[in-house]
Amino acid sequence: QVQVVESGGGLVQAGGSLRVSCATSGSTFSINAIGWYRQAPGKQRELVAGVSTDGSTNYADSVKGRFTISRINAENTVYLQMNSLKPEDTAVYYCNADFTAPGGAYLEVWGQGTLVTVSS
Repeated sequence: QVQVVESGGGLVQAGGSLRVSCATSGSTFSINAIGWYRQAPGKQRELVAGVSTDGSTNYADSVKGRFTISRINAENTVYLQMNSLKPEDTAVYYCNADFTAPGGAYLEVWGQGTLVTVSS
């Protein structure tokens, strides 16, 4: 199995930067991809950025050019660097890991989330 734990959220002013972390543990070799999602009050959870084992990344249009996802295999950690933050980036940010279970099934695990608040 795989576990993920987020950290690094907090309060920041508009235009500022923040980095959130997703620490993975367990059978990390079985992870296929990791994504950062966010959910604002009253809104659906949405994908912000993702990174695959081959290093390929994808971003939501709303964060392109401002956010960068990076995967440090030696640390079993995925970072989301957020620059030029806007009040509309305020949300709970969740880490999600897709992995292959021993029997071959594709599973996913979510973290508990970390709150990012951007003040205007």
